[in-house]
Amino acid sequence: MTNGEVSDLMYEVFVLALKLAAPMLVISMLIGLLISIFQAATQIHEQTITFLPKLLVIALILVFTGSNMLVMLQDFTNKIFQLMAAL
Repeated sequence: MTNGEVSDLMYEVFVLALKLAAPMLVISMLIGLLISIFQAATQIHEQTITFLPKLLVIALILVFTGSNMLVMLQDFTNKIFQLMAAL
């Protein structure tokens, strides 16, 4: 493999990691923001309140998009194996 091919592969890994992690991270951040606004408005300063809603939302995201994530990972893995077989 040349340096350019390795560079392209690393770029694809980075993009795939973003595609897999972004939905959970962004929605978890928004849930945390909404809960922190609620806590500021009600003056309830309990740090454990944010944990359960984030956990439930991430679990729901994984339930609904987990199969799509698995397909993306399988496609990428097959691509890597095909690249290695071509060497």
